[in-house]
Amino acid sequence: MYKFRQWSVTHSRKLESLYRNFEPVLIKLHPIFKRLGYGRLEKPVRVIEKAVKGLMFDCQMCGNCALSSTGMACPMNCPKSIRNGPCGGVRLDGNCEVKPEMRCVWVEAWRGSRQMRHAQSIQQVQIPLNHLLKDSSSWLRVVRREYGAHNSEAAG
Repeated sequence: MYKFRQWSVTHSRKLESLYRNFEPVLIKLHPIFKRLGYGRLEKPVRVIEKAVKGLMFDCQMCGNCALSSTGMACPMNCPKSIRNGPCGGVRLDGNCEVKPEMRCVWVEAWRGSRQMRHAQSIQQVQIPLNHLLKDSSSWLRVVRREYGAHNSEAAG
């Protein structure tokens, strides 16, 4: 998994572009998702999302995905679960103080973000985890949120 995580950071720009093309397709599927029922879709979509994001990013399915803001490095891979930058224990070689054989997730996040079109996103403060969302699909949540935003703009 660790090699895939590093590959994803190295190729963060390509993955960012891939997701930027994937997200509108998901959003356009809202009428179908709504008809089938989001509750009914949660489990199968979650299984697919976990398989894809687990392989690519060692995703922990926290339900508060920040990959697009963290250079495609999942902050939940930090042994301390730090979501807003490195702790004070990053070693001089850029490795983690808790797992010395592993690069600090935030050193990797910074490296990945420098390649991305929206590199400044890494400077946004991540909101605290909502633990009620753990093991749920962030893809379906994006569709619901985006569809609601488009509807409220059209109404207003």
